[in-house]
Amino acid sequence: MIKREHIKALESVIKRDHENITGMIIQQDGQMVYEGYADGYQANSAVHVASVTKSVFSILIGIAIDKGYLQSIDQRVLDFFPDYKVLPGEETIQKITIRHLLTMTAPYKYETEPYEKFFTCENPVDAALDLLGGHKPIGVFHYAAIGGPQILSGILTNVTKQHILDFANQHLFLPLGINVPKDITLRSQAEHIAVMNDKLTRGWVADPQGINTASWGLFLTPSDMMKIGQLYLDGGLWQGDQLVSASWIDESTREQSRCTQWGDIGYGYLWWLIDENSFAAMGDGGNVIYVNVKSKSVIAITASFMPNAQDRIALIKKVIEPMLDVIE
Repeated sequence: MIKREHIKALESVIKRDHENITGMIIQQDGQMVYEGYADGYQANSAVHVASVTKSVFSILIGIAIDKGYLQSIDQRVLDFFPDYKVLPGEETIQKITIRHLLTMTAPYKYETEPYEKFFTCENPVDAALDLLGGHKPIGVFHYAAIGGPQILSGILTNVTKQHILDFANQHLFLPLGINVPKDITLRSQAEHIAVMNDKLTRGWVADPQGINTASWGLFLTPSDMMKIGQLYLDGGLWQGDQLVSASWIDESTREQSRCTQWGDIGYGYLWWLIDENSFAAMGDGGNVIYVNVKSKSVIAITASFMPNAQDRIALIKKVIEPMLDVIE
């Protein structure tokens, strides 16, 4: 166990600088060494984990490849939407592949992503396709918070002929013991705000077409996130079953592109690369699944939404990881 004085110091830092954290689990060598909750949240309280959803969706793409639904991530995006009408003169969109969406290296016809368009339109996949391409170069990192991943949702739906949540439950969530029971439909801004602040919400947001959102909208507990992190630490193996191939995990957490929009950080397949030993799924407000392969540790943090939340990776690096070096 972590020494009591170190736990006290950690909780003091959280209370002072990270007040929107609702839950945290720290695990090392497969053993839980810390678990804590705050602000009325308990172990079974799920939280909207925002863009952590992207990394979870990356796993589903890997499973789809493992099971033969997808041949390769180098398949062209438009191959999966044969009825989509390309405008005359549009050439770039015809060259964009699944790989470009996974590595955030697809170009778009905007300078600032039109969030309101995606949240209010009837068909977000089509809206995202309409914005894909343009005159910018392919292969340059450009973070697409909503649109690019939603195209991946459309692709997964088309190739599996399954509802995404059904596919995820069958191949990932239920084997891990993760409870994502239903679609969440948001019909207004008021519903959106109410759901995000409800400690009892469980599920996954689906768009008006019934397609679960790949970029946001998944509600998980710290324990759920811990399981996903441990799955990746263990090369896709869970209780003797290979849920996703080790090769997919290796490729997902290897540098495939590099983000210079916010500092200078490597990017895999919808996973952030922290350093040579660690990678993370990160979501707005400071939701994190952090995996360090050298120390064999996983850290899961849930948080309620808060603009400009303190840097969780800094918390992990400066406060938590030094504690792991002195476990009794």
